[in-house]
Amino acid sequence: MPLLTDPAAIAGLVVREVRTGSRDGAPTRIAIARRTYTTDRADLWDALTNAERIPRWFLPVSGELKVGGRYQTEGNAGGVVEVCDEPRRFAVTWEMGPQVSWVAVTLTANGEGTQLELVHEAPVAPEFWDQYGPGAVGVGWDLALMALGLHLASGAAVDPSEGSAFPTTPEGLEFVRVAALGWANAAIDDGDDAAAAHAAARRTITFYTVEPEDSSQS
Repeated sequence: MPLLTDPAAIAGLVVREVRTGSRDGAPTRIAIARRTYTTDRADLWDALTNAERIPRWFLPVSGELKVGGRYQTEGNAGGVVEVCDEPRRFAVTWEMGPQVSWVAVTLTANGEGTQLELVHEAPVAPEFWDQYGPGAVGVGWDLALMALGLHLASGAAVDPSEGSAFPTTPEGLEFVRVAALGWANAAIDDGDDAAAAHAAARRTITFYTVEPEDSSQS
């Protein structure tokens, strides 16, 4: 992954919002990330939905990328494609084991570029939210949106090993710090306690940036 000369500025390209919602009578929290890319809507749509191109910035994906089809990302979530309105919007379920949440992406022409809005809605797990807040999912999406930007700028693939190691570098730590604090501030704007939100952000920063101990050495 190319060295980011100003990781804080790159993290600052994302506008973050947190909302409180509900589905089928159950409470949810909604993380919203918006970033504008200097490409047209057709190119951005292709980067997001072309199974041959998605792995250049995200993860390999298999399955049927059409309405009603099931997809699976390698080592991560799978689900069902619920909406596909090319080149404007798609929506999928985001399933990891028994946990089901919902992701929707909307593309809007914005001057000479295209705004991407990603909405991730999940049932509330109070103990998990208290521990990590919206940054648990939000920072992961921030990293993906950064990789997408690098791919769009060069056309090249982001090296997966460099991408996975990035958060543990000094530049990655600064990127994650700015992103996590941004999500904490968005949660505070939605009514969360400020001290608790910032404590959750610190735990999120640690989660993403501290390399796990090598179990073979224990």
